[in-house]
Amino acid sequence: MSTTLGAFIAGGIAACGAVTVTHPFETVKIRLQLQGELQSKNAAPRMYKGVFHGVSVIIKNEGPRGLFRGIGAAYIYQMVLNGCRLGFYEPMRKGVTTAIFRDDKVQSLAINIFSGAASGVLGAAAGSPFFLVKTRLQSFSPFLPVGTQHRYKNAVDGLRQIHHNEGIKGIYRGIGAAMVRTGFGSSVQLPTYFFAKRRLVKHLGMQEGPALHLASSTASGFVVCCVMHPPDTIMSRMYNQTGNLYSGVFDCLIKTVKTEGLLAVYKGYFAHLARILPHTILTLSLAEQTNKLMRRFEDRVLPSTVKEQI
Repeated sequence: MSTTLGAFIAGGIAACGAVTVTHPFETVKIRLQLQGELQSKNAAPRMYKGVFHGVSVIIKNEGPRGLFRGIGAAYIYQMVLNGCRLGFYEPMRKGVTTAIFRDDKVQSLAINIFSGAASGVLGAAAGSPFFLVKTRLQSFSPFLPVGTQHRYKNAVDGLRQIHHNEGIKGIYRGIGAAMVRTGFGSSVQLPTYFFAKRRLVKHLGMQEGPALHLASSTASGFVVCCVMHPPDTIMSRMYNQTGNLYSGVFDCLIKTVKTEGLLAVYKGYFAHLARILPHTILTLSLAEQTNKLMRRFEDRVLPSTVKEQI
């Protein structure tokens, strides 16, 4: 295992590689989630009718650039979120396991879930401002607008405008929803990945390598999407508003379900699945490789006494 700092860097690099491939589906997902916001199902116009229709409509009206709106903020967010999630998970798991069982090699599902959720919540809180501006950049369309529209030149301009118009409170708007959403996802992502990995090795005799990483990541991605999508929808809506629609997470949930129906929290589910499966596969598979490279680098340049401290 790399040092905590090394794992943080390796996790962030792996996530950035994954987000480059999956960002277009994230853009479509957000627009589907905001489409028909607080409108009855019959009254809401459907400008985006699904994953592939959404991709084609955006390319037709905005070009490929429209699919990659907010990619700069997404890179920063992924570095922070997945750096924390992948960098702190194992040290946190070992620390809690050692404190309870006096042996960090013991595998406890409850501790694994707690460690995954805690590391994810830390990352979500740290990266929330970047996800906020990313969401607003992705939701903006001069041709087929959905939800509240925000005209930002880029992520830096977006953060500047948010701070100027909404203050510090605006910068951290929706942070509660982000922590819940990421806590849900993180609580199952890594535990499911390592659980699937151990079972595939034990029962199918799979060997360490890309095939094992791919199969384990796929199982993890399915579980993450099912658990995380409802709070993800609430988070997208909390981020995109300026305080004019919802007073908090539960207010957003109640208004959404009351106006649009229970299934409204699953708007954009298939776009989310189209994003989360390759994103999870790429992030976790790349993380295995970047961690190996980081370990080699650390073994070559860092003395053992320094490695223990970081």
